[in-house]
Amino acid sequence: HPVSRASPNWTFVPACLPPDPVEVEELQRFVSNSKRLFVMTGAGISTESGIPDYRSEGVGLYARTDRRPVQHAEFIRSASARQRYWARNFVGWPQFSSHQPNKAHLVLRDWEKLGKLHWLVTQNVDALHTKAGSQRMTELHGCTHRVFCLACGDRILRSELQEHFEALNPTWKAEAFGVAPDGDVFLTDEQVRTFQVPACRKCGGILKPDVTFFGDTVSQEKVSFVHQRLAESDSMLVAGSSMQV
Repeated sequence: HPVSRASPNWTFVPACLPPDPVEVEELQRFVSNSKRLFVMTGAGISTESGIPDYRSEGVGLYARTDRRPVQHAEFIRSASARQRYWARNFVGWPQFSSHQPNKAHLVLRDWEKLGKLHWLVTQNVDALHTKAGSQRMTELHGCTHRVFCLACGDRILRSELQEHFEALNPTWKAEAFGVAPDGDVFLTDEQVRTFQVPACRKCGGILKPDVTFFGDTVSQEKVSFVHQRLAESDSMLVAGSSMQV
């Protein structure tokens, strides 16, 4: 398969015991007996790709820092919040967008090819399932690789927006102090103060990543679609999620 896969990155993988052979056998039986498997994945599936999760002991975002993800209402109402978000995102994007799928992503892709996996739902916004080649999939919380205008709905690729940022901020530079699960990095208010944020090129509206921020809701249409896929399935496997969201 043409996907490149880096060696596992253990920086954000929580400490754990070696796999229990009995539990591995139990999992293998479960998957073997499933004919239409429904899989839900969360941030924990991407830690071996070098992306931190939120809640893992010792290495998750909440364990390492008191930082919290941007809230939907704050992003919508506050220009300074949007400036802060996009400045951090701009710095973090080159590294975040370069992460590659790990074995877990590739196995789920292979199960789909074999007809074992009926549908995959991911809470992740990192596009790693897409990079791995999964197609029968719903990105429940969207994807950071897409951006849309809140006013006219126009959509562009996040990579295209990076070029707009660079054109508007030719001399702006900042060094990040840490990394978060959604590609955000930690910057000081002083670093952010002069960062310029572009508006929608079509209507001048506010640009937002195509993700469901904390405090926002997933569309009812998407939820209904996922429930239909679940109803068609005969078993469900949760991987890398605490299911607290």
